[in-house]
Amino acid sequence: MKNLNYQKEELYFSEFAQKSNSSKGRLIEEEECPMRTVFQRDRDRILYSKSFRRLKNKTQVFLSPEGDHYRTRLTHTLDVSQVARSICRYLSLNEDLAEAIALGHDLGHTPFGHAGERCLAKLNPDGFEHNEQSLRVVDVLEKDGKGLNLTFEVRDGILNHKKTGNPITLEGQAVSLADRIAYINHDIDDAIRAGMITANDLPTGPIKVLGETSSSRINTMISSIYKMSNGKNFVKMEDEISTATDELRDFMFNNVYHINAAKQEDRAMNMISALYGYYKAHPKKMPEFYVGLLKEYDLDRVICDYISSMTDRYAIYVFQEIFIPKGFMLDEN
Repeated sequence: MKNLNYQKEELYFSEFAQKSNSSKGRLIEEEECPMRTVFQRDRDRILYSKSFRRLKNKTQVFLSPEGDHYRTRLTHTLDVSQVARSICRYLSLNEDLAEAIALGHDLGHTPFGHAGERCLAKLNPDGFEHNEQSLRVVDVLEKDGKGLNLTFEVRDGILNHKKTGNPITLEGQAVSLADRIAYINHDIDDAIRAGMITANDLPTGPIKVLGETSSSRINTMISSIYKMSNGKNFVKMEDEISTATDELRDFMFNNVYHINAAKQEDRAMNMISALYGYYKAHPKKMPEFYVGLLKEYDLDRVICDYISSMTDRYAIYVFQEIFIPKGFMLDEN
């Protein structure tokens, strides 16, 4: 069966789009699928991975929020995917590649959000970055150590999705921007819902430029990317919109993220530090898969692999199992 998807890409994609048949390939060569492009296969592999399913119980910003509508790491990932696809659709770029990158960009995130990431970065002598861990998840940890064997372009986009990154494809650039667009706007909604700020607290300058609601701001940002980038070999916002977006981001860091982190940091640090110290002293207490990794990787690296894989709920459960005497557990009945 001849795969017609590749012909469609040649007909309809921008000259600057990353075509599937021009991929630099996988770490291990595979026979091609007759129905799906290489990037469609990557998207499916990530979607059906264990690490993707775990995102539903990992903190985005607010630790164990009392409410059903706060974002989790999973809903954030879906937001990023949708924004990235919209950008790529308007620019005639490869939506499948963008979606694969977006779905995989936070697979390596820790429990307890960025507070957990900072904890592991302090505890591990080699540091810890969630984007690097996301790449390690898809290369090494998934499928019981076999990895997902993703294409070069998806792996590059995952590694370089942070603001400081430099993705080699326009689709990777789109995901990097989509990540910021998504978290700035949905975190504003969650911060207002949590009572940390009100809509009146938002800086008037950026709001006047971008819009008063999340939907209007997202529309303004995506429209600006189209105006600036259509037919060009880059994906950027117009200067005025980019500046306003950065100002809104700075506001969130100063008035939400740092304040919220201060409330969470001690609890997350104490719990993760205790778990880290325990497995440092008792490495064979980790699950068999992680003990097996010690044959090839150093102990600190493997402890980070295990702890970062935990959901918030599971990290709390493991901590209780190790450190809380059973007689002290309250009987809820």
